[in-house]
Formats: sequence, structure tokens, C-alpha cells
Amino acid sequence: MNRRALHKISYGLYVVTSGKRDNCNGQIANTVFQATSEPATIAVCINKQNFTHEFIRESNIFAISVLSKNAPLAFIGHFGFKCGRDIDKFKGINQKIGETGAPIVLDHAIAYIEAEVIKEVDGGTHTIFIGKVVDAEILTDNEPMTYAYYHKIKRGVTPKLAPTYIKEEGTVMK
Repeated sequence: MNRRALHKISYGLYVVTSGKRDNCNGQIANTVFQATSEPATIAVCINKQNFTHEFIRESNIFAISVLSKNAPLAFIGHFGFKCGRDIDKFKGINQKIGETGAPIVLDHAIAYIEAEVIKEVDGGTHTIFIGKVVDAEILTDNEPMTYAYYHKIKRGVTPKLAPTYIKEEGTVMK
């Protein structure tokens, strides 16, 4: 089986956040999708080891900031390769508190969506959180960043906790 065929599935790049006001976290995610249109629902797939997972599970809310293809690698790395247990990911970040109380990242975002969790699906290493959309806004008409663009143009890498991570043959996982 060629698992790289899974990389042909189209993805975007997003900052998924959760929590209430001063107690919050966020992370980069590529697995976000609209589940239904009536009612509007959206789903995110989050690794159970990620700090953001704890916040979504405890608060039952999440927000998604859709990233522009112009988002710099340093910004993506800040939310994607650092842990909120160790740093305040929102320090110096342009944000606002949404209707649900979740933080919404505005830097490099072209749109955002807020949701209240209505269902969790256990996916083994990940949980798929399905949420009823309670607010959404378009911020700019810029193009969204696709995961393919992130890899090919930006030369970004996939963290090992991402649902799309594939261990390279001959490498040793630590």
C-alpha cells in the first residue's frame, strides 16, 4: 500500500483555538472540513496529546482561523511546533474573543469560524470534534493556504502528531 496516496487529498492550513479568555490555546491543523450545511457544522481532527485537545474537550468550543497563503513559516511554526504548555502562544498575536469566548487569531487569517461541540468521534490517536457553527466571518479576499502549497512552496514539514504524518522509511521515531 502506498500511503502517500493519502497526500493527494486536498487540505488547508488553519489555526484551531479553544478555551475561555485568559485560559486558552491554539495549534496548526490541516484536517478541518464542513460536515453539513443545514445546520452548518464543521469538524476538526485533533491529536489527543495536543494541549488544544484538552481545551476543546473541557470547554466544548473551538474556533478556526483560515490562513492566507502569505502566512510566514515563522507564524505557522509558532502555532504548529511549540507547545502551549510551555509558552503563551497568544502573546503578541492579533486576536479577538469570539461569541463563544474562544480566542480567534486574526494575524494572517482570511476568515474565521466558531463552533460549539455537538459530537466527538474517537479516531484512535485523534478525536474528531464536530461543532455547530455559531459565527463566521470573511476577513479578506486573499487566497487560503493549501497544505500542498505549504509543503511545495513554503517547504514546510509535517509534525509527527499531525494526522497526515508518515514516517519516512529508514528513520527512527523518538
